[in-house]
Amino acid sequence: MSESYTFYAATLGCKINQYETQALREVWIARGFLESDSAAGADFILVNSCAVTAKAVSDVRSTVRQLHRANENAQIVVTGCAAQVMGDELKVLPGVVRIVPQDAKTSLKTWPELKEGMTEPENVFPDFAVTNYNRARAVVKVQDGCSHRCTYCIVPLTRGRSRSRSIADIVTEARTLLESGFRELILSGVNLRQFGRDLDGTPDFWDLIDELESALGKKWGGKARFRISSLEPGQLGEKALNVLARSTMVAPQLHISLQSGSDSVLKRMGRGHYKTAPLLDFLEKLHAIWPVYGLGADILMGFPGETEEEFAETMAFIEAMPITYAHVFPYSIRPGTAAATMSDQLPKQIKKERAKAVRDVIAAKKKAFLQQLIDEKIPLDVVVQSTDEKKGVSQFYTECYFETLPFGCGLREIATGTAVAFEKSGLRVVAE
Repeated sequence: MSESYTFYAATLGCKINQYETQALREVWIARGFLESDSAAGADFILVNSCAVTAKAVSDVRSTVRQLHRANENAQIVVTGCAAQVMGDELKVLPGVVRIVPQDAKTSLKTWPELKEGMTEPENVFPDFAVTNYNRARAVVKVQDGCSHRCTYCIVPLTRGRSRSRSIADIVTEARTLLESGFRELILSGVNLRQFGRDLDGTPDFWDLIDELESALGKKWGGKARFRISSLEPGQLGEKALNVLARSTMVAPQLHISLQSGSDSVLKRMGRGHYKTAPLLDFLEKLHAIWPVYGLGADILMGFPGETEEEFAETMAFIEAMPITYAHVFPYSIRPGTAAATMSDQLPKQIKKERAKAVRDVIAAKKKAFLQQLIDEKIPLDVVVQSTDEKKGVSQFYTECYFETLPFGCGLREIATGTAVAFEKSGLRVVAE
């Protein structure tokens, strides 16, 4: 490789990975590296990997092979969660010259002068920060890792124990991004329920929202918004309702890490710290604060031992929820997790069938929600993601396509309109 490095970055998986790739991008560009818009033009290629499902790992392998075919001379560096737990499998892939585990990802800021064993201290929040983003909506990482070992989840093995970012650093980064032109910031973490437990005074996630409102709401309330990435049902109680009721910046949409609608399945998953019934009560009360809101969920179907009765409980619970979209996955065995050794593993076909049944219910609910937005002519505040496609995302997390963008409205800005019809997987919108 020459002294003037050109790099290409491929990011797989979650918004946290997107954030960390952006942090590395900013460091490398500040050092004089150039970013290529394709793998073919790069001296080295970063693959920031995911390992949350078996498919995610398969995607890592196929991505590396595809990138190597595009540029056989490039040096490929694999980092992230898959690199943490299956580095030996990945290092034999074509073109791979270095495996950098997740707990050593910050060492990539000094690439290529890496030293073996450069890892973050286990109790320190990883040293990443961003000032910009190559996307229309910016991610603000507030928490990393997870200290709660769900029986199916590999994340504690890949990202370690929970660590929280200081509230002061979060506020500073959020202010910087808003002032640089972003109008939607996604507050993201691996397990937001554990935010603050390692900070002085043990604030929780809702205290963080209050601090952000206090620092930024006066200037940005009604002009920009925060979107919360994913919450556990156990976080959703009276404090959450009170904070959301006084918020001027949180988008009226929540995404819930539900996993199952059956309490007995949740217990086997190691998620017995919450029950399903209180969630319905919370969502009913939330309507008094947000008369209209988007609601998403992560749902894992076909967990070991899931009976027909438990499957029916989940189906009934989803029917009862005002859900507007979901990420539904058939359970896949993750090596090193407790669920991997459980008896009563379900056949692949049953897992796929149950996941499809849930997706079908949710698809009908999504359609009904989109129809409501059309029929009631509810104003949509859409962050523009593409001026060419005239595409963006509303406050309710619905995909929107403008017939014509408002004059002068550009990327990252908020355009207001009303929905008039379905379009693709979202809505056709007429600007005000």
